[in-house]
Amino acid sequence: MSTPQYTATGAPAAFAEPQRAVTGAWIGAFAAAWLGVWMAQLGPFQVLLPLQVDAEIGKPQDWTDSVVAFGIISGIAGFCAILAFPITGFLSDRTTSKLGRRRPWVIGGAALFAVSLIALGLVHGIVLIAVFWSLTIVGFCVLASALTALISDLVPVRQRGFVSGWMSAPQAIGIILGVLLITEVFATITLGYLAMAIGLAILVLPVLFATKEIPITKEQRPEASFEALVRGMWISPRKHPDFAWTLASRVLVNTGNALGTGLLLYYLAFGLEIGIDNAEEALLPLIVVYLVGVVISALVVGYLSDRIARRKVFVIWGSLLQAIAAFVLVFVTTYEATFVAGALLGLGYGAFLAVDQALATQVLPDPHDRGKDLGIMNIAFQVPQALAPLLGAFVVDALGGFRGLFMLSAFAAIVGALVVSLVRNVK
Repeated sequence: MSTPQYTATGAPAAFAEPQRAVTGAWIGAFAAAWLGVWMAQLGPFQVLLPLQVDAEIGKPQDWTDSVVAFGIISGIAGFCAILAFPITGFLSDRTTSKLGRRRPWVIGGAALFAVSLIALGLVHGIVLIAVFWSLTIVGFCVLASALTALISDLVPVRQRGFVSGWMSAPQAIGIILGVLLITEVFATITLGYLAMAIGLAILVLPVLFATKEIPITKEQRPEASFEALVRGMWISPRKHPDFAWTLASRVLVNTGNALGTGLLLYYLAFGLEIGIDNAEEALLPLIVVYLVGVVISALVVGYLSDRIARRKVFVIWGSLLQAIAAFVLVFVTTYEATFVAGALLGLGYGAFLAVDQALATQVLPDPHDRGKDLGIMNIAFQVPQALAPLLGAFVVDALGGFRGLFMLSAFAAIVGALVVSLVRNVK
């Protein structure tokens, strides 16, 4: 992609809304980077980390003991993500490297991410697992924050739905690739973590070479004090209501999705009573159906959103489709029904991921703080996912079954759809 120019008024082009279309080569490199990110984060989260936790605590009498231990580790990492996303964004907004504002953080985040994964494969003990998984998530946050900011920095509004689809679709491919590599090729926990780290490093490289950023000078750099960081953590809902509504909707819908998918293995094993061994075999085809829906919906709906210049209708549609999927599991408790629910959930979540990301880039309060503000938005994705196993286990235990969990999932998605409809300045 060619280097953007400075604006006619003399304002730094780094802070201007991009106008020049990004090329197919850049989109391909961007998608490859996200494939590496999702494979390295979701593969271990779905398979390696639960197996590692189970190996440390032994075979518990109650399955919720294992989920609670896993949920506590995931929750600690989620707390780290709350800090890492906006702080990384704040610092990258103020980076004056010759490489630009984002690429140094892409490099640093990928390095921390990969090294922490390798270390995870070598350690024993719940405490060390929690420490290195938290470092892994911090590396993920640093890398994801920088990559997300590239959309606002370099992609014109008319392309953001499509490009965001290529951020979302690799999530589906990445989890399938990661799970297959872990379970079928690299059979041990140590080799699995190593493979994810190497894959991440290889897949992130192309975007570093394809991206051409305009560096900012020290004179152009926004205020970089600790006081500025603390002030920036609060974005007034009164002054910036569209940002607040978008953030609230993102928290709700992602929470609904995380509750609906986070304990799916245990739902198959104990809700449908097919046993944990059979559930592991039954889960993969279900994941494939779900993720095929995510890929198709993210790319098609992202493209349509750009073509007709509409965002909210697709975000609302995606949210409500996820609620319908959850209701299927509430009222029909068969293995066949999970495939219907999985397809609906994938189609809904794919649409939501692509278009909500594009919507988020259009409600940012200040072009000088794009990285930090998108970092705050990104919390709404990572934290619900991190807390869902623990919260879900408590809900299932308190309500005596999985129906209450899926009802809560549907409720969160419906309220999220209602909230995003309140956004006013984006169609």
